[in-house]
Amino acid sequence: MSDAADTEAGAEATEAEVPEVDEHREAVLAVLAESLGDDLVGSHIAPGRNLWVRVTRDAWFAAAEAARLRLAFHFFEFLSAIDWMPSPWGRYEYSAVDVGIPQVDPTAPIETGVAGGDTRFQMLCRLANVRGRHHEPHLNVTLKADLPDDDLRIASLVPLYAGANWHERECWEMFGVTFDGHPGLRHLYLPGEFEGHPLRKDYPLLARLVKPWPGIVDVEPMPGGDEAEPAEGEGEAAEGGET
Repeated sequence: MSDAADTEAGAEATEAEVPEVDEHREAVLAVLAESLGDDLVGSHIAPGRNLWVRVTRDAWFAAAEAARLRLAFHFFEFLSAIDWMPSPWGRYEYSAVDVGIPQVDPTAPIETGVAGGDTRFQMLCRLANVRGRHHEPHLNVTLKADLPDDDLRIASLVPLYAGANWHERECWEMFGVTFDGHPGLRHLYLPGEFEGHPLRKDYPLLARLVKPWPGIVDVEPMPGGDEAEPAEGEGEAAEGGET
């Protein structure tokens, strides 16, 4: 076989290589798909790292329940929401002297990360199996669910994971998501009379509108470092400034 033929055969073999498969996370996905049926609407596996599963809002509690009872995901890591809408205020937190910062186009299509999404707001919850049931020391899954803009409401996971209590309170406070069945939604950080939800992209940071973030600033030399040489003419002015 000629060198050219060898090269061509090698290229075809490379193209035919099968992508890396994570059997443990594939098994977890199969169990969740069996439990949820059509309510599992999207998924993504990063081999050796994580599994993302997007479910319908109505199946949010059922997905977490299946993860806990059928897959031994007993460890609750975090719960939060995300607002995928580009900020209508642009990048005003940066000073005008900063360069190379792309401006955000608020009319651009919304991107919602791995496993997809159809709405501006999404719920996120990460659960873990730390017992090695699937022959790994730490196996996790991130649940996602779309929330319609006009009805930010979803089932509370507190009956399954007590640790979700404060996370859901924070999410209610910062994004305005209501958790049905939560034992007591009340403020964690903000005063009771506070209006608005600061982690929404359309919430204006008034302090930044009045005075933009300083951005690039002058940095003093480190102690013991070389002193900056005076600019031309400064040394002469300093020497002749006093009599």
